[in-house]
Amino acid sequence: MVVRAVVFDVGETLLDDTREFGAWADWIGVPRHTFSAVLGAVTAAGRDNAETFEYFRPGFDVAVERQRREDAGQGERIEDSDLYPDVRPALTTLRDCGLWLGVAGNQTIRAAELLRSLDLPVDLVATSGEWGLAKPAREFFDRLVTWSGFEPAEIVYVGDHRDNDVLPAHAAGLRVAHIRRGPWGHLWAADPVLRAAADWQVESLIELPALLAGA
Repeated sequence: MVVRAVVFDVGETLLDDTREFGAWADWIGVPRHTFSAVLGAVTAAGRDNAETFEYFRPGFDVAVERQRREDAGQGERIEDSDLYPDVRPALTTLRDCGLWLGVAGNQTIRAAELLRSLDLPVDLVATSGEWGLAKPAREFFDRLVTWSGFEPAEIVYVGDHRDNDVLPAHAAGLRVAHIRRGPWGHLWAADPVLRAAADWQVESLIELPALLAGA
């Protein structure tokens, strides 16, 4: 079936999360390299990112602390400088090819507003916070299919995370492009389960237009 739509994950697919992870480290009062090391250990164990905070503050409530950051004027920020350099050129080229483009990931309602303010060349932006559904739940991808208006096999989902992106998108019948960047993208790049599920594996989003043209 011909590819007609491409939907992108957010963190470490479109956005470099370095600044946001640094902001969290500063907020809980631990050195940034320490926070990164523990995050890496949690990642390597295949556990949820939020568990990182438990090592520093048992019982840490991410939602409550996120609101406290907002109230303190240190809340979520997504700026053009947080985009990976290949994002705008790749999106523009894909759209020029006539593909429908979407952004859908595990982010807050506030993050959706910030992403829309970037005026990316995409058709729609949505987040788990808006949908009340989060990856890797099958319901998230079923909602994505309905939201896009295309058949699952006509959609390519692009993401860096094996368990949240590649495997559940594949199980939902979407085609999948794994991007090898960020901690999760590199950690699982050679994983045989990921490679079996992904239709393509790329180092940069710039590679997608040529690959999808062939599809």
